[in-house]
Amino acid sequence: MADLNDRTIFQRRESAARGYCRRFDTVFTTAKGSVMRDETGREYLDFLAGCAALNYGHNEPTMREALLRHIGADGLAMGLDLHSTAKRAFLDTFEMAILKPRQLPHRVQFTGPTGTNAVEAAMKLARKVTGRHNIIAFTNGYHGVTMGALAATGSAYNRMQMPLSGVTRMPFDGYQGPGIDTAALLARMLDDPSSGVDAPAAILLETVQGEGGLNAASIGWVQRIASLARQHGALLIVDDVQAGCGRTGSFFSFEPMGIVPDLVAMSKSLSGFGLPMAVVLVHPDHDQWRPAEHNGTFRGNTHAFVTATAALQTFWQTPGFEADIASRAALVQVHLERMAREVPGSTLKGRGMMQGLDVVSGELAGQVCSLAFERGLVIETSGARDQVLKVLAPLNTPLPQLEQGLAILQGALTDALSTAMRRAA
Repeated sequence: MADLNDRTIFQRRESAARGYCRRFDTVFTTAKGSVMRDETGREYLDFLAGCAALNYGHNEPTMREALLRHIGADGLAMGLDLHSTAKRAFLDTFEMAILKPRQLPHRVQFTGPTGTNAVEAAMKLARKVTGRHNIIAFTNGYHGVTMGALAATGSAYNRMQMPLSGVTRMPFDGYQGPGIDTAALLARMLDDPSSGVDAPAAILLETVQGEGGLNAASIGWVQRIASLARQHGALLIVDDVQAGCGRTGSFFSFEPMGIVPDLVAMSKSLSGFGLPMAVVLVHPDHDQWRPAEHNGTFRGNTHAFVTATAALQTFWQTPGFEADIASRAALVQVHLERMAREVPGSTLKGRGMMQGLDVVSGELAGQVCSLAFERGLVIETSGARDQVLKVLAPLNTPLPQLEQGLAILQGALTDALSTAMRRAA
């Protein structure tokens, strides 16, 4: 029997690729709602939420009970792409709760179980439909670490100087500073036959760049990019893996933009319960796959279909849920604005319940997260230099817990700044 909080087996046998556990160095055992517990019994507020894979918190009761009923009745566990009652229930509910109210005609392609699998499928389908190879992606974008998606990912740390091709990278909205329209630059490049930019199969973007630092694109910029895609015969792919399922306030992050993407990549909180599930929403005009032309063994995670259906019924068919998200987002913004006044040059980032504070220094942000963890809050950073404190609390976090977590973050920031000033003196 291992001693409480013994972590030697992880150091001895788990790959060096492990990441989050290096900052949050304890052994967790249970979790409920927005609270996690380790094997010493200590509780932590969770402002990471499985990196937005747990938008409804840990072990949400209706999803848990639906899953237990399914398992207890010997329900199918996985079924490749066979028809199943669980898949039918998910598709029916997704159609009625999400697609029809938003007048989206898209079909649902089940891919491998992670976000990068969905992005890979979307890129592959765009190339098949258009007969072109080039994909336009943007600075600070993060789309996954399998080879095709990695080519569209900006992070040098993840790219590892590997030979990657097929992507032209352009500046995201705001990348070149205020007042500079990077959509106009892309328009100029696409119009110029000598720009060196090949006609694109697709333009791929996140409306809020999760790992890239919570950079939020403006409505006008996204609309101009969508127009450029149509004008140049390219498909518009929105990567809603992290920003979707209500994280920015509406179910899809692109809803306020008034656009209809050709393809939408989704994963993370789609299952609602943290179970692996990923899809590409495909406009019918572009559903040109041949049978099994793109597949994956675990595209039929029936347990995920069960919990996804329960999540849609519980939250997205209940009036007022989006208003609840907005009220919590406003609370987060008020606290972050207060914190910003402490840090010269800091800026608020993001949208909805996908907000954060750019404190300029990755070292400072790391110190804040470490202090916060010591005080019972799990929170991470993002951005090119890990300089953005990233609040990803579950969307239904009780208001007292949300206030408590933000107060811990405020205290950790104040103390980290004081330490930094003493060292500089």
